[in-house]
Amino acid sequence: MAKKQMRRSAPAGPTPYEEARDELFQHIMRCGVTGSEPEHQKEWFDETMGYMQSRFPELEETQVLELRKLGERFAQPAKKQVEQDAASAA
Repeated sequence: MAKKQMRRSAPAGPTPYEEARDELFQHIMRCGVTGSEPEHQKEWFDETMGYMQSRFPELEETQVLELRKLGERFAQPAKKQVEQDAASAA
């Protein structure tokens, strides 16, 4: 019996959404958005998401909204373990 040869395809590159997400996270870290005032964060995200839409026109509106939500969560300061323990005890 002849063995079937398995073709190995080249790994697919990141999707436009994944590229946009990674780029957004890099912008957040580089621009120091974490820890800034909420009104400054809102202004920054408004401007940055406009840029991301023009940079990645293939993204759907729902993907852009999801990116913003992910970015806003990413920009939040890390919670301390004590706060998490207190919340779980309540």
